[in-house]
Amino acid sequence: VQLQASGGGLVQPGGSLRLSCAASGSIFSIPVMGWYRQAPGKQRRSVSSITSGGSTNYADSVKGRFTISRDNAKNTVYLQMNSLKPEDTAVYYCYADVRTTVYSRRDYWGQGTLVTVSS
Repeated sequence: VQLQASGGGLVQPGGSLRLSCAASGSIFSIPVMGWYRQAPGKQRRSVSSITSGGSTNYADSVKGRFTISRDNAKNTVYLQMNSLKPEDTAVYYCYADVRTTVYSRRDYWGQGTLVTVSS
């Protein structure tokens, strides 16, 4: 199973970006997909997650600004980031809690995409 993330870049404060992450390989189902981020010199922290049924979770710091969604048919998760702030600058990592069979389940991670919010 591989996760391919895209969509990072440089944006001014107040701007928007949309991240995408597609999972491919031998996949039976993906109960949960989501995003973490790691700012320079800090620990990796959860940003948002979404279940296959559409239930979502957000870190307090991004509530009301970020929206997570997924396309189950495409095994893809998205993160729409609006009203970006300099403190959102980080490497964003997608992850997927994948079942490769009915009995086998583990987490997979994407390669990370850099988001820089600066004027």
